[in-house]
Amino acid sequence: MSWFTTFVRPRINALMRKQEIPDDLWHKCSACEQMIYHKDLVSHQYVCRHCGYHMRIPVKMRFETLFDAGNYTRVPLPKVPLDPLKFKDSKKYADRLKVARLETKEEDAILVAEGYIGGFPVVLAAFDFAFIGGSMGMAVGEGLVRGAERACELKAAYITLPSSGGARMQEGIFSLMQMPRSVIAVEQVKDAGLPYITLLVNPTMGGVAASFAMLGDVAIAEPGAVIGFTGARVLQETIRQALPPGFQEADFQLTHGMVDMVTSREKMRQKLIDILGVLMSSAQK
Repeated sequence: MSWFTTFVRPRINALMRKQEIPDDLWHKCSACEQMIYHKDLVSHQYVCRHCGYHMRIPVKMRFETLFDAGNYTRVPLPKVPLDPLKFKDSKKYADRLKVARLETKEEDAILVAEGYIGGFPVVLAAFDFAFIGGSMGMAVGEGLVRGAERACELKAAYITLPSSGGARMQEGIFSLMQMPRSVIAVEQVKDAGLPYITLLVNPTMGGVAASFAMLGDVAIAEPGAVIGFTGARVLQETIRQALPPGFQEADFQLTHGMVDMVTSREKMRQKLIDILGVLMSSAQK
């Protein structure tokens, strides 16, 4: 075997061989279309460093960035009937659930965790938009109720973080029933003299916005979050009038008194600590 075959050719082939590049190495910002290196995106909590656009962030990362030292405990949630209406559109609802559970590795669109933020006990219920658009069905309703119950048990603040397109149409009336259930759960927290805070992210729409999401003692929105009941196109076609640009976005909502403040993701934890410092001291008196 010649020197060229043994040493030179393998080195040339190694240089010419196409290297495999991970699909998620770079991300394009949907607002400014700048390319962002994945590690930079994670270190900035999925906020574009070019334009400040707040992208969708994994729910577990939210827990890690909000709870003290990233420590939290998941709250077990009750099981609910699978596909109570035997619903089918372009595909069976049961099949949609299987796919969503496989992709997200979660049972449904809500995760509830307990821990401390700034040393204050907190129960946090967060939506996962990746699970059928964060839609609110029976499982989500049970999660919201269980989160409220756990907050009362621990004498903790209750924080909800909706990211949802609204009610889950595949569960029909069972989905709509979660609106009053979630409102009652919030009232139980308030009756116990405990703080209830809503952290509205993009999007917070439909039956979610029309129920528990707008009942916070303090309502905080992330920059650019779209908040409302009906989509802009449908609303404009219904009233047959031109709507102000960006009328459902966080800054417009702040100007018109629908939210109390707009806070960037990097400042959110400290803002919650400041608010909890005031509300929890009042609750403990």
